[in-house]
Amino acid sequence: MPDSAGTNIRPTNFDINRPVHGSIKPSELRSLGLNPAEILDFSASINPLGPPLALQSELQKVDLTTYPDPECLKLREAIGQHLDIDPSLVFVGNGSTEIIHLIARLYLGYEPSGPESVFILTPTYDEYRGASELMRSEIISLDCEPNPPFSWDWDAVYKTIRIQKPALTFLCNPNNPTGVYTERDDITKLASTLADVGGILVIDEAYANFVEGRWKSESLTQYGNVILLRSMTKDYALTGLRLGYSIASPEITKMLASLQPDWSVNSLAQVAGIVALTDNNYLINSRQAIKDIKTYLISALESQGFNIPIPNANFILLETKDAHKLRTQLLMKGIVVRDCTSFGLPNYVRVGIRKLQDCKQLVASIQELINDGFEY
Repeated sequence: MPDSAGTNIRPTNFDINRPVHGSIKPSELRSLGLNPAEILDFSASINPLGPPLALQSELQKVDLTTYPDPECLKLREAIGQHLDIDPSLVFVGNGSTEIIHLIARLYLGYEPSGPESVFILTPTYDEYRGASELMRSEIISLDCEPNPPFSWDWDAVYKTIRIQKPALTFLCNPNNPTGVYTERDDITKLASTLADVGGILVIDEAYANFVEGRWKSESLTQYGNVILLRSMTKDYALTGLRLGYSIASPEITKMLASLQPDWSVNSLAQVAGIVALTDNNYLINSRQAIKDIKTYLISALESQGFNIPIPNANFILLETKDAHKLRTQLLMKGIVVRDCTSFGLPNYVRVGIRKLQDCKQLVASIQELINDGFEY
């Protein structure tokens, strides 16, 4: 609405409930007098091997005086070759989170009869809700079982879709933070059920490359209503560069591209993605390293008395009486874990898999808390 000076202003009742994320918050550390350089961040689940070795030298060759390719053509071709799919199915974004927001813009906010509904299988990554609410959509959620194995009632999922007819449905696979990995048959039926009501299925596979025995999902795009999301940020530890991509039909891919600002993906990120994909052994070595470290961490923490649901990703859940308290106590020892209260799991913290030495320090710090009388 225009004010007295004729300026368009946002209504005062517009309330943005921003999603909650992990990772270190510099403002919080500053308020506690902690040095960010001395903090071990277990709250973000990034590949513990770090970026591929060839990356540093190749990034130094990037000409920062030229604009990046707004179509990310070479990177899309590299992804297509890596996955043996046509590059016309690939769309590259500034992290998969940008693509989530572009999907929301593409499918929501245009229905004259009222807001479209968005179906989210919860608890999960909160950016699905955040992006949908920005488009004034109605959020419908279905929680999993409150205890391990945190599975969903699939009959209830299909029933909800048939009744609510959501424009978008979001499923994280494996799920963040529970680590639940949904198998092909359930997702195929989910896609088919949504197709019957004209809905789009978004499958966020940010952690899929860390799953042992994962099934190949690229063929799901043949349904025409499926969008797969991938995170090279997490796969290749490119956190500071922000890089993700989607796989969908050529029609959906073109529409997403039409909404993306030019030069959204910078030149460094594009080169990093191309170089990372040339290392065929990187993800194989990463999965083995994560498996070994996760085995140690689970064994060590269970020996301290913790109950740990076994996840299918590069993080674990740690059951505790008070997630906020445990996070606070560990923070004062220079360690950040993810309080899962914002996910609706106040009795769990999420712990990313870091290098073995870091994990040993985490175990030692928790043991110090226990020795000091902390009741987990």
